[in-house]
Amino acid sequence: MAGLGEPFTVGGLTVRNRIVMAPMTRMKSPGGVPGPDVAEYYARRAAHQVGLIVTEGTYVDRAAARAYDGVPDFHGEQALAGWSRVVAGVHAAGGRIIPQLWHTGVQRPGTEPPAEGPSGIGLDGSPTGRAMTCRDIDETVASFARAAADAQRLGFDGVEVHGAHGYLIDDFLWSGTNRRTDGYGGDPASRARFAAEIVRAVRTAVGPEFPVFFRLSQWKVDHYDARTAESPEELEQLLTPLAEAGVDVFHASTRRYWQPEFEGCELNLAGWARKLTGRPAVTVGSVGLDRQYGEGVFSEGFTKPSGLTGVEGLLDRLERDEFDLVAVGRALLANPDWAERALNGGLDRAVPYDPSVLATLN
Repeated sequence: MAGLGEPFTVGGLTVRNRIVMAPMTRMKSPGGVPGPDVAEYYARRAAHQVGLIVTEGTYVDRAAARAYDGVPDFHGEQALAGWSRVVAGVHAAGGRIIPQLWHTGVQRPGTEPPAEGPSGIGLDGSPTGRAMTCRDIDETVASFARAAADAQRLGFDGVEVHGAHGYLIDDFLWSGTNRRTDGYGGDPASRARFAAEIVRAVRTAVGPEFPVFFRLSQWKVDHYDARTAESPEELEQLLTPLAEAGVDVFHASTRRYWQPEFEGCELNLAGWARKLTGRPAVTVGSVGLDRQYGEGVFSEGFTKPSGLTGVEGLLDRLERDEFDLVAVGRALLANPDWAERALNGGLDRAVPYDPSVLATLN
């Protein structure tokens, strides 16, 4: 496990090992305010050797960003005070933490204000919400920049911009939801313009040493076969503007980390992001699981390189520099000490994930 235990530095951030807690929506913050139980939840993972924690998605300061009750805000006096306590708890436990900044885009339920996206088109191609004006775009860019500045002020160790899973930024990146005919639509570089403007504004707000992560994916919520990029060339056209705008680390969300992203090469999505941009990358996708997760259920017949832990193949890829950090999701919900077990050879005693753990902030 030596590779997982090595420290990693990006900008002004050094983490003690390569294990990252993946962002997972928990809906345990009534009124958008993270309470003491949320602080304890994150600090518990830090105390058990998680190197870097990426928080659950947090809403930027725009009414249409909100979609689900119980998800924390990243604006307002009470919510930011709650996040200050979270940061203090994680740092006291020896960990590092960054917030994930989020706008849900076309996935907002049919409430007021209506969902907003690049073209007023939902993930299924049907009319959904409204198309954003240039003023909407500018105001949303500013909301991300404000949130990043607040994160830095509160003592967070960086920020992550959520550009995956069919939420707002991904709605612009994907041709399936972006049918614009102005400078924000069309070819891949134009579809990346909105994301690049957000990253550039965030970078300006926080300066050169504060790490900026960017989460990307091919799949969308309930649309697991969707592809934002059909080829390495298209992926490069999407990611290059983001790297140039100031992304330090690409966090590539896949459902199974061991699956190749494009035919003819074994690299996964994180590997391709690293290869094409030269930036460090985080891989994620069923690390530590022994059963398939998808479409809201578990199913049998899920094969991995090495059963429950799945870390041998993972370590081989890490040692080949396919990616730099490894994000763990549901396995860390079932086992707050998963990182400690991984680093000390105790994964054979890890508890398998069961959806019942979602009911609490264990």
